[in-house]
Amino acid sequence: MCRRLLARVVPAPAALVVLVLGGCSIAPEPVTEQGGVIDRLLTPVTVAAAVVAGLVWALVAWSIVRYRRRNDTLPPQVAEHVPIEIAYTVIPIVIVAVLFAFGTGALTRVEEKVADPDVVVEIQGFQWSWQFTYPGEGVVVAGDGTGTTGPELVLPVDRTTRLELVSADVAHSFWVPDFLSKRDLVPGVDNEVDVTPTEEGTFVGRCAEYCGLDHWRMNFTVRIVSAREFAAWAEASATGPEGPARPAGPDEGEGGG
Repeated sequence: MCRRLLARVVPAPAALVVLVLGGCSIAPEPVTEQGGVIDRLLTPVTVAAAVVAGLVWALVAWSIVRYRRRNDTLPPQVAEHVPIEIAYTVIPIVIVAVLFAFGTGALTRVEEKVADPDVVVEIQGFQWSWQFTYPGEGVVVAGDGTGTTGPELVLPVDRTTRLELVSADVAHSFWVPDFLSKRDLVPGVDNEVDVTPTEEGTFVGRCAEYCGLDHWRMNFTVRIVSAREFAAWAEASATGPEGPARPAGPDEGEGGG
């Protein structure tokens, strides 16, 4: 139905262009330096995949047309073709090796941590919300677990923030789509990552790991502000070195999964 409608509106070649270009937006625009590294890796990988897929489809189509059966007589059978066999063995190895090298370089840059981050935030996931603790600023932001309004993580733009990810119960996953990355929170495992925001604004966050029946409640937002605005917010929000304790989840203490 959609194909017939599109064919009526625009010629076939233009329709093909529209369909192809419609799938070009494969990720949000990154708002962190680390997300920019991932984005720059994603483009050549996608292009390489498209080239390989196009070549395979072209060879399949050529084989179907060139060797379609005209009678019951089998065409001449070839037991081996060494040059072709070498080519289809070496070329995939080279492609994988190149992508591996680019991927390893990008991973190294994303995982790199500065010696002295500007801000440190402990992010604790629990059923069914989040708590953001700023030990240097004496600020604690805890969600209420209702899922209606999640807690807000405030970060300064153009400053490196160390995110220390811990879980209070089961496995969770810290996901901000505009960061182009996810980070797991695993009980008993300390996981940390540096992020350097490059753009001010408010962005949505989610738990990307199914952590129980009320997994849907684990929403939060990230607000990236100027360094001056962050300092003012931290001063106004300071509650002391420990801050208020996070609210207990509805199933806490009952082994909720």
